[in-house]
Amino acid sequence: MHLTLEGIGKKVGSQTWLHSMSLQPCSGAVTVLLGATQAGKTSLMRIMAGLDSPSHGDVQVDGRSVVGVPVRKRNVSMVYQQFINYPSMTVRENIASPMKLAGEKDIAQRVNALAEKLHIEMFLDRYPAELSGGQQQRVALARALAKGAPLMLLDEPLVNLDYKLREELRDELSALFAEGGSTVIYATTEPGEALLLGGYTAVLDQGELLQYGPTAEVFHKPKSLRVARAFSDPPMNLLAASAVAAGVHLNGGPLLSMALPATLSGRLTVGLRASALRVHSQDGDIALPAKVELAEISGSDTFVHVESQVGDVVAQLTGVHYFELGSQINLYLSPTQVYIFDEQGMLLLAPVRGGGR
Repeated sequence: MHLTLEGIGKKVGSQTWLHSMSLQPCSGAVTVLLGATQAGKTSLMRIMAGLDSPSHGDVQVDGRSVVGVPVRKRNVSMVYQQFINYPSMTVRENIASPMKLAGEKDIAQRVNALAEKLHIEMFLDRYPAELSGGQQQRVALARALAKGAPLMLLDEPLVNLDYKLREELRDELSALFAEGGSTVIYATTEPGEALLLGGYTAVLDQGELLQYGPTAEVFHKPKSLRVARAFSDPPMNLLAASAVAAGVHLNGGPLLSMALPATLSGRLTVGLRASALRVHSQDGDIALPAKVELAEISGSDTFVHVESQVGDVVAQLTGVHYFELGSQINLYLSPTQVYIFDEQGMLLLAPVRGGGR
């Protein structure tokens, strides 16, 4: 199935919910809609599903306009944050229901396989009311996957699950999506989830489509500050700087020696991912003296919040580290790992993957 959105937009009264945008999700792959709450993800998915019509523009499926075609006449499966299951059916019957409607064979085997992959095989003979919210959400996911629709829309489907289960199911879902061959649209607020799912990512902010492309490419080469902010967790460190003959001078801090376009001058913004900062120097590193304001351990990483001469900075260090609050430390960064944005917030230079520039 080929889904194409051509110049669509959505207005409700005097408010613009979606600014004019065009998007062609890659058929048979996962397209992640990444953005904060109210970025426009759900509004866009409702138009894709046929639950809403765009105020302008066209929605095409396999080259035919489907604007105005109701959702019941489209072969679409949907899972939202608020799960929906049939309360009078057991879990087994819920998952099997779309397969029975399609007249499929080997239903019992497929139900068992899906339930096992979503860790609900022990609940097959229970009713939804006997399950927790997270368990019911997994039942809704299984039923959507069982339908095998050519277009699958998933609006933050793992948000109600605990951290460990979310991590497990992301891997399972990636494999299930690859097996199914459906065009999958997956909305999330979490950059890490977009990276784990791979495929393609469309970054949305305040109803605007900022960038769309292969997920790794969008992450490593965000075309603007807005994209960089949306696709960083923890947020990218953004430092005021200026262009000078020898490179980039961080306001109140050190010089980063690098080659810039000869015509470039004026104010810049240096972007530095938290994971690019270190507490031990490597060849070519620049030292950044800082005072520890907070150190928090999360999983296998330590997040160190510091006050430095160039502003407040967050470093993400692998492993468990202990720092005394108020203590002075040096953080180290490599000029080859920084992003440079111009005065309008557009990307000028990005690190080359694997080192260098």
